Amino acid sequence: MTDSVKPRARAADKRRRLAIEAARILHEQGVERTTLADIARAADVPVGNVYYYFKTKDELVLAALSEHSAHLDELTNRLDQLPDPRDRLKSLIEAWIDQREVAARYGCPTGTLAVELDKRADGTLDAEAGTVIRRLLEWAGHQFRALGLSDPDDHALTLISAYQGMSLLANALRDPDIMVRQGARLLHWLDSLEAPDQTT
Repeated sequence: MTDSVKPRARAADKRRRLAIEAARILHEQGVERTTLADIARAADVPVGNVYYYFKTKDELVLAALSEHSAHLDELTNRLDQLPDPRDRLKSLIEAWIDQREVAARYGCPTGTLAVELDKRADGTLDAEAGTVIRRLLEWAGHQFRALGLSDPDDHALTLISAYQGMSLLANALRDPDIMVRQGARLLHWLDSLEAPDQTT
């Protein structure tokens, strides 16, 4: 029984390695410039074996988006351990600032992928990228709601739009300090938000 489990475990490990490397390389190179051979080489999987796990490059793109989704879950689960929703939002911003060098070099992983996929004629994978961003919006909206703020979903949209904008500008200008400066403004903005007075 253990002999049959090992090949399955190895196969799952190879598939996961391919998905992780696909997420990284697609972010760094873009969909059009990335080949299956690039991903196979990075994952240390023979290129012929890639087709056993993923029949097309689009399937690998979907796997990469699943990795972005898993990374988002990991991040928000960690942030949810903080008792105060304002601290959760501030820690999210600090995580963005910590990634300033990556943002300046390649932009936001999910945002850049969504923009690139949107330019394709088939219009299916871009919806998947949008799903990951929508989940982040929903999580942020939940935090603003927990703070008792009016228009929590609009606050979430403001926050995530600011992140996408500062990532894009940091990337376009190759200036990681944009993430630092704009992140500081977002932290100040969060501190300035007050719930409506319920006593009147």
